[in-house]
Amino acid sequence: MHLLIPYASAIGDAASHTLSELPLPHLAELLALLKPEGEALGGDEFSLNTPLELALAQWRGCSEPDGQLPTAAWDAPQAASTASLAWARLTPIHLAVGSDQITALPPERLALAEAESREFFAALSELWPASEGWHSHWLNSDSWLIAHPSLAGLSSASLDRVVHRHVDPWMPKARRLRTLQNEVQMLLHGHALNEERETRGALALNSVWISGCGVHQAPQALPTDLHIETRLREPLLAGDWQAWAHAWTQLDQGPIAQCLALARQASAGGQPQALRLTLCGERWGRSWQLPARSPLQRLWQRWLPPRADTAALLGAL
Repeated sequence: MHLLIPYASAIGDAASHTLSELPLPHLAELLALLKPEGEALGGDEFSLNTPLELALAQWRGCSEPDGQLPTAAWDAPQAASTASLAWARLTPIHLAVGSDQITALPPERLALAEAESREFFAALSELWPASEGWHSHWLNSDSWLIAHPSLAGLSSASLDRVVHRHVDPWMPKARRLRTLQNEVQMLLHGHALNEERETRGALALNSVWISGCGVHQAPQALPTDLHIETRLREPLLAGDWQAWAHAWTQLDQGPIAQCLALARQASAGGQPQALRLTLCGERWGRSWQLPARSPLQRLWQRWLPPRADTAALLGAL
């Protein structure tokens, strides 16, 4: 079993305070039984790709530089005719204009139904005509894919870097991407679909976030035993620390407790367990695995179960 928990930590006093008061007994015991594996992934909170994306890229055999991980291509149709295309992900969003900054609201705030999302995607299709070598694919209501040779090698920031934040520092530097985003915004401005949304009090779809540009031929499949828990994402990005702490408690009592049971079984002399845990914060992603231990070490751990300092460990991610 390989449990991956992204959005496990954040930078700032609010996150640090929440972690310092958050009891995670199962995680504390589990981490004390595990051993760090490999090097930490990441660097700082200003990288264009998140530690989660870096971890997924490593397991897929992808080594492109920061900002150029082809995350859109991972979800693109797998066909011989499209294998060498450079894909990009378009995420429909609402940019909220304030007095001193423009904030990107999460796509979930638009609450696009499938039919409405498809209608918007079709309305923008003149920007990626097939006659000029473009390909497009509606993935789901909150994620659209387009492909063209001009999208290869372009750096872009992950959506999770910009949600609920000022967009200016994260805007793409590549002129091709900025031009495409501006063209989308011009088509959406005053569009009948948005006028209808505004009459019923819904947010206008006034922009898209472009990310994940690149080509990835024959990507490796993710590990079959990988289980990704994303319940921390929404409250962390929204800065809802009470909800984030509650989600952490649920994780500690659920999948983390299950991993701990497997680790205890192995420590008690049961069958060795292929057990791994990966935690990703804003800056770093780190993995741990269950090491082999001698009978004396297992006996000592049963008598005096070790505990890790979860606040310090998570706060460093």
